[in-house]
Amino acid sequence: MIGLWDTTGNEVVKALAAERRSAGGVASGLALTLIAVVEEKKVREAEAAATIAAAAHPCRVLIVVRSDLDGRSRLDAEIVVGGRLGPAEAVVMRMYGRLALHAESVVIPLLAPDVPVVTWWHEEPPNSIANDFLGVVADRRITDSAQAADPVAALKQRAVDYAPGDTDLTWTRITLWRTLVAGAFDTTDARVVGAKIVAPEKDPTAWLMLGWLKSRLGIEPVLEHTERAPRMRSVELQCENGDCVRVTREEGTALFSRTGQEDRYMPLPKRPVGDELAEELRRLDADQIYADALGAMAGVSGLEHRSPMRVHVWKDPTLAARAASATDAMAG
Repeated sequence: MIGLWDTTGNEVVKALAAERRSAGGVASGLALTLIAVVEEKKVREAEAAATIAAAAHPCRVLIVVRSDLDGRSRLDAEIVVGGRLGPAEAVVMRMYGRLALHAESVVIPLLAPDVPVVTWWHEEPPNSIANDFLGVVADRRITDSAQAADPVAALKQRAVDYAPGDTDLTWTRITLWRTLVAGAFDTTDARVVGAKIVAPEKDPTAWLMLGWLKSRLGIEPVLEHTERAPRMRSVELQCENGDCVRVTREEGTALFSRTGQEDRYMPLPKRPVGDELAEELRRLDADQIYADALGAMAGVSGLEHRSPMRVHVWKDPTLAARAASATDAMAG
């Protein structure tokens, strides 16, 4: 590892090139550049997730930590090639002051050449991705609505702000649920006429499951709230022929029940963020099924027809914060 304190973007570029040479060209087979926008307290979590993802998708990881926007502009960087992050090469950049508002000035020269760019927010997702140049420059954008103060509202905002190429880890977390539910119809063509989802009120996975069922089956699922489970508890489908299919979460497994058949237990583990991230990195094109589910959940249509090209809209968060403080002072 190389540590550079109070440095410049040019020095980081030179140090990364030197470290790659000394490591014997680790980065020759990079599949993509992963930009991770992270809070300071979650840097180690992001590194751990990137290590898992890089095992399947060798990548250059650029971790951007923005702090103290009102302080002196400064850049501190750590460069790791191989080492603790496995096959990945990484640069952890802590940006302070006004530099943090222009992170692209440091990040863009560090992008691996001729490979796609993915931006992942391992923090509360932005209200509008167009306000963050690191999202605009990316071919694919990964948010995590579960990290917002109101996860369901944040997920609905993703529909308002959607552009092809966006996705959310909430969608990834119901992959196994969707597989189990869809697998129930491999041996029947019975039409589904109703559905019920049991989950906590603020569980975004339940709302996105509702959107998926609505968009795929053309029904209006019922969401039943419960506080007895921390996450989505069960999904139940009622068929036209009277059959009932139910998937119920147990501890690390799912109880699969179907009318006329014996109950079965199927694997339903809670996966680490790194596995979820690796799944999303398997595809770099627009996810049409996710767009349909998100739109159906939020009541927003035509997401797939939006332009995949984003235009950067500059917004200075420090000015907004100062204006809010001034308004509060006048009100007081």
